[in-house]
Amino acid sequence: MEMEMAEGEFPGSYRERKSKRNGKKMMYNSNGEWGKWEDLNPEILALILVRIPAEERVATASLVCKSWMSCVLGPFCWSDIDIQDWCRRRHLAVEYVDSAVRKLVRRSKGTFRRLSAFRLGDSGFAFAANCGRCLKVLEIPMSEVNDKIVAKFAESLVNLSVMDISYCLKITHVGIEVFGKNCKSLTQLKRNMPPQELERLSSTSKVNELEAMVIADTMPLLQHLQLGFGCFGDTGLGAILAKCKALTHLDIQGCWNVKLEGELEDRCLQLPAFKSPWVYDLFTDNDEQDDENEDDEYSSSDSEQKILFLL
Repeated sequence: MEMEMAEGEFPGSYRERKSKRNGKKMMYNSNGEWGKWEDLNPEILALILVRIPAEERVATASLVCKSWMSCVLGPFCWSDIDIQDWCRRRHLAVEYVDSAVRKLVRRSKGTFRRLSAFRLGDSGFAFAANCGRCLKVLEIPMSEVNDKIVAKFAESLVNLSVMDISYCLKITHVGIEVFGKNCKSLTQLKRNMPPQELERLSSTSKVNELEAMVIADTMPLLQHLQLGFGCFGDTGLGAILAKCKALTHLDIQGCWNVKLEGELEDRCLQLPAFKSPWVYDLFTDNDEQDDENEDDEYSSSDSEQKILFLL
């Protein structure tokens, strides 16, 4: 008896059915042939598993059966390495983050296109950059990476187009310049910094144009730019507007040295999306509350040890 193909189903694709004979979930393809979950093509199975958060993929999905374990251990599940939320919730030490990144990069066999991690260290960055010829998205907020490591390994990140180095206090204008000179395809940059202390928010606050000038000189293709709480002033902002011709989204919240004098305000307002220094929504109470709830619900040390063991 021919099986009716479901809408949107391609020949040879699988649909799940419950076997009347043994009550187990099995699958049949468009030819009506029975199959098992473990026989599913690893690439197709990976498309399902990547929808699960990384920590659950490692700690739970990999224990379902041998084929799932094999898939999680293989490269198809790790073209997108996103452990940032896990690192935040567990308050992982730098060495744990570096260890997890190295193991997942190895599993990807150099095919990973995105790396998102919180508090990455020098060794984790160096290893990822060495294997990162395919890397397009790098998100490493609040990381311990410094200018020296950036200068040594940034040349491998030639395909990088999106980067988040917010709160990376050890990366200065020197490291940003190295990124700009080596990552010529950058279209999105986040470089938000911690808010200045209240006693420093005065007319005597030091203006530092170096980072803004480096961004203007080395990243002309930028379309999205976030520079929250930067120390630059009107000169740096003017250079960015003059040289980054493709810019459509600009966020300079908390950049209180910017006065938007002369034509600067009009030029900023002509952008499709602009947040001025006096708009303040980078942080929300809900985010902090969510973090507190997660901390209460889980045991940090037990969880991180379990997942790192399984990696």
